[in-house]
Amino acid sequence: MSTLSPCEPKYLELKNSLIQIRDLEDAASVLNWDQTTYMPTGGTSARGRQIATLKELAHEKFTNPSIGQLLEDLRPYEQNLPYDSTEASLIRVTRRDYERAIRVPSEFMAKFCQHQATAYEAWVKAKSLKNFSLVQPYLEKTLDLSQELAYFFPHKHIADPLIDFVDEGITVSILRPLFRELRQKLLPIVEAITSGPPVDDLYLHQYYPKEQQLKFGRTVIERIGFDFQRGRQDETPHPFTSSFSIGDVRITTRVYENNCTEALFSTVHEVGHALYEQGIALELEGTPLAEGTSSGIHESQSRLWENMVGRSRGFWECFYPQLQGIFLKQLSCVSVSEFYQAVNKVVKSPIRTDADEVTYNLHVMIRFDLELAMLEGKLAVCDLPEAWNERYRKDLGIVPANDSEGVMQDVHWYGEMIGGMFQGYTLGNLIAAQIYETAVKSNPEITVAIEQGNFTLLHQWLKHNIYQHGRKYTANELIDRVIGKPLSIDPFIRYIQNKYSDIYSLKLALVA
Repeated sequence: MSTLSPCEPKYLELKNSLIQIRDLEDAASVLNWDQTTYMPTGGTSARGRQIATLKELAHEKFTNPSIGQLLEDLRPYEQNLPYDSTEASLIRVTRRDYERAIRVPSEFMAKFCQHQATAYEAWVKAKSLKNFSLVQPYLEKTLDLSQELAYFFPHKHIADPLIDFVDEGITVSILRPLFRELRQKLLPIVEAITSGPPVDDLYLHQYYPKEQQLKFGRTVIERIGFDFQRGRQDETPHPFTSSFSIGDVRITTRVYENNCTEALFSTVHEVGHALYEQGIALELEGTPLAEGTSSGIHESQSRLWENMVGRSRGFWECFYPQLQGIFLKQLSCVSVSEFYQAVNKVVKSPIRTDADEVTYNLHVMIRFDLELAMLEGKLAVCDLPEAWNERYRKDLGIVPANDSEGVMQDVHWYGEMIGGMFQGYTLGNLIAAQIYETAVKSNPEITVAIEQGNFTLLHQWLKHNIYQHGRKYTANELIDRVIGKPLSIDPFIRYIQNKYSDIYSLKLALVA
């Protein structure tokens, strides 16, 4: 909703300045995307400098006192606008970002960005050689810089500012009891399932040629709603999504030829992120409003499409005949019911991105606890591999075969920072369950449409209620608008109990 009066040149001046700043940030993002896809390794040092230069310029322009003065001058105008208006939202969100940004010196941001590029390349090499010691000094510096960044902000816990960057309003004091309750409810479910006969999924781990997997995956994501006129797909060691504008949203995929579903599910996951970015209202383009509102909300969209849609029985009733036709030799004797059970197999595994819905959050909570321990100074980086392995032994009863499978499996700490990196995944799972439950209650035809390969009803519902708003609302405001209830673990636990009681023929105590 636009309420702009032509007599508000200061608003237009602010908006135009923000668009220029966003252009610099997007240019840096393009360089970062290129580094992780096609850039030769010899370009690492220069690329780190280039990204740092653009980030520093963007930070300097954004923290210029002229931006603060414009925000101050616009207070009377903002107070007379409807809260939901695009103009009021842009001023409100920009003020919040500005007050945060002016606390951090541009020189520090440039130094951190350059280090991140170097640390990422060190991680790639160390992971390939399964040698944590090669990346340890880089991670130690990342920890130092992450702590230094946190201390630019007032806080009760050192991780709070780092979490607030991506999940505004969420703190350690909120997450610890939430995660404790979730862990207590998940562990008995995991034990009940894994103590019984395992589901046979050996046929998923035959030879499945990469090109055929990619072709099938493209068919699926086009049907779901990913617009290839405004996006593209590439291959990388660690899947991710990058958005440079509403008209340029890119996903990446990792393909294993001995697994016919890992690439598909990770691709559908990234498409969940991409649909959010492609669905933002065009009037928000180029401004701070043109992105997802929080890590948790963004992750809720990827997890909703990957799991609640992509791993549903209705989804495979639609797509399994096509997959079976492509890989007839491997799947000719496998029924759709058997395949559905296999793609929802619950197993205690060492890899987060390969984890099933039931155990996944245990992986996240391990990382969250280790992050806090490092930031608090209770865990040294040199002791991280041992601490990692011990938590996996305690929580999942397994020990990673090596550090590449263990402490180096995720890029986050190595390419970004330590703090605020993982809680969004579990928040996303919880929010996804609440959103999907609400969507289906509002239109029960959604599940029927999915069985028929029609994803438009769900896509349009999400676009109307979530995507189009970008950052106009905080995560808590959006949850309240869409769901009408605060964040809760109950819908997620209810979803898990209902689904896996059926798959494993178990009697799990159901949440009302």
